[in-house]
Amino acid sequence: MPQYTSPGVYIEEVDAGAHPVPGVPTDVAALIGIASTGPWTPIPITSLLQYEQTYGVAALSLNIGLAVSGFFQNGGRRCYVLHVQSSQTAAQALAPLDVVDDISLLSCPDEHSIQGMTAALVAHCEAHRNRVALLAAVLGSNYANDPPPEAQSEFAAFYAPWVLATNPAGGPALPLHPGGHIAGAIAANDVNHGVWRAPANIPLMGITGLTQQFTAQQVSALNARGVNVLRNLPSLGNRIWGARTTSSDSEWKYVNVRRLLIYIEQSFEQGLQWAVFEPNGEVLWATVRQTVEDFLLTMYQQGALQGTTPKQAFFVRCDLTTMTQTDVDNGQLNCLVGVAALQPAEFVIFQISILTSNGGQPPH
Repeated sequence: MPQYTSPGVYIEEVDAGAHPVPGVPTDVAALIGIASTGPWTPIPITSLLQYEQTYGVAALSLNIGLAVSGFFQNGGRRCYVLHVQSSQTAAQALAPLDVVDDISLLSCPDEHSIQGMTAALVAHCEAHRNRVALLAAVLGSNYANDPPPEAQSEFAAFYAPWVLATNPAGGPALPLHPGGHIAGAIAANDVNHGVWRAPANIPLMGITGLTQQFTAQQVSALNARGVNVLRNLPSLGNRIWGARTTSSDSEWKYVNVRRLLIYIEQSFEQGLQWAVFEPNGEVLWATVRQTVEDFLLTMYQQGALQGTTPKQAFFVRCDLTTMTQTDVDNGQLNCLVGVAALQPAEFVIFQISILTSNGGQPPH
């Protein structure tokens, strides 16, 4: 501390040490659909009215318009809309999204009308590693081979059946790829409960029904293969009844686990930029450790991680056990982080004992 020689008021600027890491948004979707007019670049949309003003009233009756409507009806707050042409290849259609960084969910209501779109959506998400594709079976599929090989990834979730959406022009309800409605429900789930909560047992709003009903046996078989079923349940209505990715890797079995790790990774990537070009030594390592630990402790206190103590929920190491002297000399800082992610309770099992009239004692 400086030595002061005369009375007065002195101000010191003190380095607070750890730098808070702001969590990145996870509720932004990108919806891609075939159209003949409108902007051909991703446009951020925050309401159905804005979509109508941007693309015209006629666009509301397109699959992409119905998907955007479903997104907002289910609680979504912000999405990018990308109009594409049927003559485009799937890769060409998705290319404009390469420069948009804040997308977390991706869906194309015309997935099966553009050749190779399913594979392209998955490849796009795997390349960026910060977004998950919401895929759906072909309308009228018998589901024998679902999800197809090109849909299998830790960055993809697969849903069935299609939903029935209200026809803006009147007349019978329209069968629609469910991705837009599901994206809105997941986005609202993130905002209301956190990205770590499984996006399942969530009501689907803005639909008149489903194109197909499944028996309990069919649901069990489809769920085991990674198909997230949409169901109409007595007294509960239409619900998302599954939260699995299509990956065969048990570590990435659940959508919320994959998206939680994306959230943590992206938050650190953006929140630790201040450390670039800092002197690579003990002081920096301690500050990075404290910064990361503070972020994870907050997540633990919010219920995002499992464990009865923070030590059981996560660990952070950033010292000479995580990097060699060569790493240090080359300006490379390695921080090792481990977290215990929560997994959804898919199977709730009760053990029931029947109390008889023998003095209130359970039977032997």
